[in-house]
Amino acid sequence: MNTRKLGKSDVQMTPVLLGTWQAGKAMWTGIDDEEMVRTIRAAYDAGITSIDTAEQYGDGHSEQIVARALADVRDKVVYADKVFANHLKYDQVLEACERSLRNLQTDYIDLYQIHWPSGCWGSDVVPLEETMSALTKLKADGKIRAIGVSNFSAAQLAEASQYGRIDSLQPPYSLFWREIEDGVMPYCVEHNIAILAYSSLAQGLLTGKFGRDHQFEEGDHRAKNKLFADRNNYDRVQTALDKLRPVAERNHCTLAQLAIAWLVKQPESFAIVGARSPEQAQDNAKAAELDLSSNDLAEIDRIGRIVTDPLDYGNNVLWEFAGV
Repeated sequence: MNTRKLGKSDVQMTPVLLGTWQAGKAMWTGIDDEEMVRTIRAAYDAGITSIDTAEQYGDGHSEQIVARALADVRDKVVYADKVFANHLKYDQVLEACERSLRNLQTDYIDLYQIHWPSGCWGSDVVPLEETMSALTKLKADGKIRAIGVSNFSAAQLAEASQYGRIDSLQPPYSLFWREIEDGVMPYCVEHNIAILAYSSLAQGLLTGKFGRDHQFEEGDHRAKNKLFADRNNYDRVQTALDKLRPVAERNHCTLAQLAIAWLVKQPESFAIVGARSPEQAQDNAKAAELDLSSNDLAEIDRIGRIVTDPLDYGNNVLWEFAGV
């Protein structure tokens, strides 16, 4: 799989990244460690050499599973990791990075990101200048190669950029959730900041595997996703999926591959895609090879707006959680 430059850094990433939130197990159901190791390795073997994780994913468990799968090929993969909102004071950032380095069994992290702005999830409010000072030190010391942020507004991104080079933003972005197009995306395009889209399959909705009457198991956080929980949103999703199926059939691909291929054609955009099995990881990798025509892209765009045009994004958080 070809790679792309991350912002203005010297980091090269595949357009499709493997997301490993589920490997942390917390807030997910039915996750098996050994199966996740096989899945991560299958993604690597299929050409996805960029992996996204975070200290918050199972309190480091996701990072440890990533290391189990890829430590022997560390020099051939790119790690994108994240420090959580409760660790944004200067010394906390340095300590969190050291923990993540140990969990990942590596001496450097390719992209280190602020997971959520300070103050989220009941965390202390920390000046961005303080957090960026710690990140800049880590970069100068060779412990990280590039700095990114996640879940930041355009104003927060601009503020962070005053204190150091920001090479990526990680926002929720998919064919069914497009708030950034009218907000932060223009800023990213202007300043050559990569967009690492999370929930790029709308947490599985764009696979088409959830029918109109689907119910999640207890403990599955997706039950609180606004696209699932709001019945009007969910009905529009099903209508859009019905219209997307002929487009996928015409391109000899799955709905998921179609949605990923559309996303990585958007300005500055990479797609972070999770997987629960080796087969899913391999299928996701094939999306990078899908060559959609301009007519296909325009049709997919129109269909996606059946879902997105009526949305009230609010704070651009996908879930009805307290604390953000």
